[in-house]
Amino acid sequence: MRRKKNTMQQEEFINKPGKTGISRLIDATSYSRQGLLASWRNEAAFRQEVTLAIFLIPLALWLGESGVERAILIGATLLVMVVELLNSAVEAAIDRIGPERHPLSKIAKDTGSAAVSIALLLWLSTWGCILLPRWLG
Repeated sequence: MRRKKNTMQQEEFINKPGKTGISRLIDATSYSRQGLLASWRNEAAFRQEVTLAIFLIPLALWLGESGVERAILIGATLLVMVVELLNSAVEAAIDRIGPERHPLSKIAKDTGSAAVSIALLLWLSTWGCILLPRWLG
């Protein structure tokens, strides 16, 4: 009986009614815009990362010696913002649950923060590995 219930839930998900085609794409674009604006308004770290990216992306285009280097430098920069957005989503969901402290809420928020830290380390090491050898030798 349990297997049949899971199969029915999967079919409902797969056959979920809703918009398709261009109207779905328009809605998805609107939701993405709303998410970016909410993060911009509510997250100082996201504003700082966007501001840095405004300078770093043109710098990556200028300093990268090949298309691959440019893509890696830009990708590492954008990855920091992606992880920050996901961290903000986790924090918002946890805060929505309630203001009381709970060990699982702390783990979720701390893990999101750790993910941002790792993305920043990846960014730093990527830029360092590509640019430092040129400047040092």
